Amino acid sequence: MIYCYTLLLYSVAILSAILCYSTNRAPTFFGSALNSHFSEDNSHQKFSSEKSLLLLSCTTMVSIDVKSRSKSLKGLSTDKLSNGSVVSELVSLIANSNRKSIHRIRLTKYDVVSKKNVPLDTSKTFSENGITEEKVELLVKDLGPQISWRTVFVFEYFGPVILYPLFFYVPAIYGYKSIEHTQTQKFAVVMAICHFLKREYETFFVHKFSNATMPFLYLFKNSAHYWLLAGVGTGLFVAGPKFGPDRSILLRALFYVNDLPSWANWSLAGLWTFAEVSNFKTHLILANLRTTDSKKYAIPYGYGFSLLSCPNYYFEILGWVVYSVMVGNWAAWVFTAAGAFQMYIWAIKKHKRYLRTFGDEYKKLKRAPIFPFFY
Repeated sequence: MIYCYTLLLYSVAILSAILCYSTNRAPTFFGSALNSHFSEDNSHQKFSSEKSLLLLSCTTMVSIDVKSRSKSLKGLSTDKLSNGSVVSELVSLIANSNRKSIHRIRLTKYDVVSKKNVPLDTSKTFSENGITEEKVELLVKDLGPQISWRTVFVFEYFGPVILYPLFFYVPAIYGYKSIEHTQTQKFAVVMAICHFLKREYETFFVHKFSNATMPFLYLFKNSAHYWLLAGVGTGLFVAGPKFGPDRSILLRALFYVNDLPSWANWSLAGLWTFAEVSNFKTHLILANLRTTDSKKYAIPYGYGFSLLSCPNYYFEILGWVVYSVMVGNWAAWVFTAAGAFQMYIWAIKKHKRYLRTFGDEYKKLKRAPIFPFFY
């Protein structure tokens, strides 16, 4: 049975690699199109520069009345800013007058068409946010205590990094003086630790975050998935002892882990490595899209992206499926299913955002959201 699973997963991996490498470059006629696109970009940049100079000479002062939606903030009125001023200047004024962090401040403007409060982009000017009138009313909200995205990522991935070795090297947790681990268990623990160390590396040196912070309480919500499901859940049961027939059926089922032959362990580890490296490669492509503007959306091209909108999620899921097949433990499958479900939701949202942002330009690429050929 494990031979069939391994053969099937290898077939999926080989097909994925062929599709990624065979489609990661555009045909020749796309090359000229891209060159034309870059030429248009240069012309557009020149036009934008001229337009910016014209706007600077035509800026008008704006009377701004900011009303608070939060009890912890007081409103503010000012006529010292122009429509060419950056919104972040107003955010700084509000933050200073209330002695709050700028990351807690969110400015919105009521849109009469959608009948919703639309957040302002603080990195852009008032004009670029669609505010051209000489008198405007804005709303401000206190987002509460904030924490940086990078800090959250580092903390949530750190859980499994320390919990897997803890369960593996401290048999007293299970009431044993020593545990003889199988090769499959050793492979599984090393693979899990390497995965989350890769995540830590990406957090520090690869990922670029469009937002600086998130609400502080999200730290516990986000960390629960990794500390509980991956660290405590998968780590506890995968690194545990193998209970004999003298113990209850439930206990044996909870701590069951495959004891695969060496060839199967090495084969599955090879597949897992392919998925991890591919995931890392797609993360590098996404990071390089945002070298200058961290909030600007762009269409990613290259390894995996010619076929999928979110190949990074696809390879992440593939890696955890391989891991779950290797260990055969229920906790690993629960973690894999939970992660895959969440990534599927994210992929659908990102796919729709690409279509909404780039329209026909993206539609003609005929990319599936997360799984090849499943549109």
